[in-house]
Amino acid sequence: MTSSTTSGASALRVAIVTGAGSGIGRAVALALLGAGYAVALAGRRVELLQQVADASGSAERALVVPCDVGDEQAVAALFSATVKTWGRVDLLFNNAGINAPGVLLEDLTLADWRRVVDTNLTGMFLCVREAFRVMKAQQPQGGRIINNGSISAHTPRPNSVAYTSTKHAVMGLTKTASLDGRKYDIAVGQIDVGNAATDLAARMAKGVPQANGEVAIEPLMDVNIVAQSVLYMASLPLEANVMFHTVMATKMPFAGRG
Repeated sequence: MTSSTTSGASALRVAIVTGAGSGIGRAVALALLGAGYAVALAGRRVELLQQVADASGSAERALVVPCDVGDEQAVAALFSATVKTWGRVDLLFNNAGINAPGVLLEDLTLADWRRVVDTNLTGMFLCVREAFRVMKAQQPQGGRIINNGSISAHTPRPNSVAYTSTKHAVMGLTKTASLDGRKYDIAVGQIDVGNAATDLAARMAKGVPQANGEVAIEPLMDVNIVAQSVLYMASLPLEANVMFHTVMATKMPFAGRG
């Protein structure tokens, strides 16, 4: 575990990034560290989190915290470790998520459904709830939460009932948390990403099923564009909030899908 306990820690902007070991979470964590944030890197694979800390060149501002967001006690421990190290939490990038096998709806197992719901929805809720508890109590009060919604919060792909259902639910979570956070100066928004070049999206370049039954290659964009979008949302004063931000590969089949 790498941590910072310098005397100037209280002046740092402090962020938590879940799912920080790979993909969008890794890119955002590196961007935040590059922008001067102290960042708690949360995820299930410690070795990947440590690689992010080492790659940042700012390991003194990185805190590696093993965490399964579907585990209530693990989430509480994540926030507790962050507050113990830096005194507060200014930003939560609520990013951890998984997918189910791309099978026919009628063939999806209950176990796979529950696994996706436990991470993508329950895990996001647990992190939002803990962020509220910390941000409400700290001085100065407040902070920002950015949920990773995905464009699947708006439009499904074929054979994606578990993932799409949870991402639609994340939109409801974002709206409700935004409303409930007003009185505590907690700004809650959502970023909806389409086809960022990550290991998870690599299959897009090989061809994926379309709504009309065809298989087509889809364009990808640099994942660092997503990180810049999160940085922009995070940079706003708490009197302003981007509730929904969509960033995607320009030529991907989203508008007019099907």
